[in-house]
Amino acid sequence: MKRTFIRAAIGVLLAIVVCTQQVSGYDQPAVNLGFTSFMDGGPPAGPGFYFTQYLQYYSAEDLKDKDGKNLPLPGPDLEGWISLSQLIYQSDQKLVMGGKWGIDVIIPYVSIDLDYNAFGPFPQANGGGFGDLLVGPFLQWGPIMGAAGPRFMHRVEFQMIFPTGKYDSDKEINPGSNFFSFNPYWAGTFFITPQWTISSRIHYLWNAKNDDPNRAYGDADDIQAGDAIHLNFTSAYELIPGSLRVGINGYYFRQISDTEVDGDKASGSKEQVLGLGPGLLWHISPDNHLLFNTYWETAAENRPEGTRFNLRYVYHF
Repeated sequence: MKRTFIRAAIGVLLAIVVCTQQVSGYDQPAVNLGFTSFMDGGPPAGPGFYFTQYLQYYSAEDLKDKDGKNLPLPGPDLEGWISLSQLIYQSDQKLVMGGKWGIDVIIPYVSIDLDYNAFGPFPQANGGGFGDLLVGPFLQWGPIMGAAGPRFMHRVEFQMIFPTGKYDSDKEINPGSNFFSFNPYWAGTFFITPQWTISSRIHYLWNAKNDDPNRAYGDADDIQAGDAIHLNFTSAYELIPGSLRVGINGYYFRQISDTEVDGDKASGSKEQVLGLGPGLLWHISPDNHLLFNTYWETAAENRPEGTRFNLRYVYHF
């Protein structure tokens, strides 16, 4: 998620044009980078209604260019708080090849600050506000059982990101993106042993045009961020049976096609970042679950490189 579930990254960009250079990169919408992790292949308590609350803190002092080098800015300090409220319904009705249908709705609220050690024509934030609404119908399969318990469970979701969030083209940092995105994914969990699991969620991202790009793009009529692939990956071990899992988690984002400005490809605009760190999953009860994850970013190109702390609570009605 480029600006960690906000368009913070785009903001960073205008700072580069303090000297009137052509801007490229920092154009992707907010996506799931590290919000989900352990046991991601299926719901923890079967069919029914779920409420999930996420709280993520992101900070970065390094804003990278297309070559992974720091932008020539006076001490940038980026901080963001992201709250996601999620409602999920998992049915018990089979539709396609045994997959049970469900629906996923996420409402984000974002607060972001970007400060510098000097005065200048730097990006401005649009304050706190609601981000873009995410809606995703899905099919859930599994679990496939073995002699010692579950072996595999997985899901496909056709996630859509609607441009409902707060946006102002005269500000470079906005809670909303001002364009529609299609972000389907596959998620699966493999039980190597009853205690040891690996999970992954793999997304493909397609973006529509932004017909009111922010002022960093001058008099451009529209921009279209390039296609991307991003994934979350984890491995966890059950230390306390039925209660506590600990492990490592990570995410990777890679833009695979150039952003287009007024229909022309902007070379050097592709984004990339890798995040890695520890995490834990606490099964408080069969219907209450708490996850905590930390990520340190590296290999960033055309985006911030910082640290994420993610807290997630899941309740099954």
